[in-house]
Amino acid sequence: MKTLSNKVALVTGGSRGIGAAIVKRLAGDGADVAFTYVSGKEQAEALVTEIEATGRRAVAIAANSADANAITAAVETTVAKLGKLDILVNNAGIGTFKPLNDFTVEEYDSLMDINVRGTFVAIKAALKHMVSGSRIINIGSTNALRMPFEGGAVYAASKAAVQGLTMALSRDLGPLGITINNLQPGPVHTDMNPQDGPFAAMLIPQISLGRYGTTAEVASLVAYLASPESGYITGASIDIDGGFKG
Repeated sequence: MKTLSNKVALVTGGSRGIGAAIVKRLAGDGADVAFTYVSGKEQAEALVTEIEATGRRAVAIAANSADANAITAAVETTVAKLGKLDILVNNAGIGTFKPLNDFTVEEYDSLMDINVRGTFVAIKAALKHMVSGSRIINIGSTNALRMPFEGGAVYAASKAAVQGLTMALSRDLGPLGITINNLQPGPVHTDMNPQDGPFAAMLIPQISLGRYGTTAEVASLVAYLASPESGYITGASIDIDGGFKG
């Protein structure tokens, strides 16, 4: 039997990049998986087809994490279509990087709404359906503690908030037998930040392993934290950054 057989997961922002790798890995480990997306309907539907070809169930849900009602509805849709919810992965996030004097209040609100408020809303909605042994996994960033360039203060603040939320909620969720943890990736090769892109020359010298991480490497750690073997890990923020010195 696979590690996540008979489990149901919801991954926010799961149609591409790190999110899609997480969806594929959880399904590969036996879970049925729902995921949200904002744009790229065809890409989302192709991922559903790929997962279903492996014998697992998959559901793509159009939902913007900035919209509390949409995220709450996505949780309810997951339960309605897949029967329950055992694993929540809060992966949806955005990054806006610019000098503070150029950063508008509207941009601040948008970043915080998705990176922090959306995470809170998803957790609150999911808890109504979770039981002892359930897992919540947040995708933060090593930038919560290490920002290697100017213009990243608000993004860093949002990921530091996720780190604090994770640690503190472990106190609330521990008595329920539910774990919550926070993964903090460093530079990872994606379409938004490719390993040969404009930031690579600056970032790679600051990585002890001398390379970007892969989405599959992040997904493998998510899969472990979603598994029964991780039952004594909660409230943790775990760097997966190749020794990023920032």
